[in-house]
Amino acid sequence: MISSQYFMAGLFFIVAFTYSSVGLGGGSSYTALMAIFGVSTMAIPMVSLSLNLFVTSVGGFNFIRNRHGRLNLIVPFLITSMPMAYLGGSLRLPTTIFYWVLLFSLIFVVVRIYFWQKTTIKLDIGRKKAVIISLLGGSILGLIAGIVGIGGGIYLVPLIIILGLGTEKEAAACGAVFIWLNSLSGLLARLQYNSIDLTAYIPLIMAVLVGGFMGSFLGSFKLSPKVMEKTLGVVIVFAIVFLVKKIISL
Repeated sequence: MISSQYFMAGLFFIVAFTYSSVGLGGGSSYTALMAIFGVSTMAIPMVSLSLNLFVTSVGGFNFIRNRHGRLNLIVPFLITSMPMAYLGGSLRLPTTIFYWVLLFSLIFVVVRIYFWQKTTIKLDIGRKKAVIISLLGGSILGLIAGIVGIGGGIYLVPLIIILGLGTEKEAAACGAVFIWLNSLSGLLARLQYNSIDLTAYIPLIMAVLVGGFMGSFLGSFKLSPKVMEKTLGVVIVFAIVFLVKKIISL
C-alpha cells in the first residue's frame, strides 16, 4: 500500500478534481481504486469517508459562496440521511457482506454514469411527493454512505434536477453539503468502533484537497466534465470485476 500511495495520490487528484467540479466527493471512485489496490475492508470506508469530507469541504465552500446553496432544498434529504449514515457507520459487517454491498453500490454507480446521463427530463410530482421521495432517498443514500463510504451525491444531484427541485448549480451545492454531513456522520460512528491511523494516508488526503479545491473552483462557474466522469467509470468497472473475483474466491 505504501509503495503505491503516490501513484494512487495522482489518480485521486484526478478523481477529486473531476467530481468536485459538479459538487461530488468522488467516494465511489476512491472506494473502487482502494478495492483494486487491495486496501483492507476496514480501512476502505473510513478513508473514503475522510476523503469525501476533505473534498466537499472546499467544494461546498466554493459553491455556497457563489450563492448556489439553498437550505430548503437540502434539509429534507438530511433529516433521514444523517441518522442512517451513522447507523451504517456503526455496523460491523463481515468481509463477504461488505464486498456484496460494495459490489451492488458500484454497479448502481456505473448505471448512473453510463445510462442515467440525461437530467433534462423533469417530473411534475408536486412538492409533497417530492419531499417524501427526498426523505426516502436520503435514508437509502445515508445508509450506503456509512457502510461503504460512497457519499451518494452521484445519485442525489441528478435526482434533484429530475424532480425539478433546483438548477444544476443548486443541485451541485446541495450534493456537496449532503456528502459532507453524511460523511461526517458515518465517520464519527466508525471512529467509535474501528479507528485507523489516517496519517498513513496523508499523500491521498493532500491530493484530494488540491484536486477538490481546483475542481470546485472551476465547477462553481462553468466546468461540467461529463466525458471525464465516464472515463473514471472505467475504474469502477474494473473494481466490479475485481470484487466479483474476490467474492468467488472467499
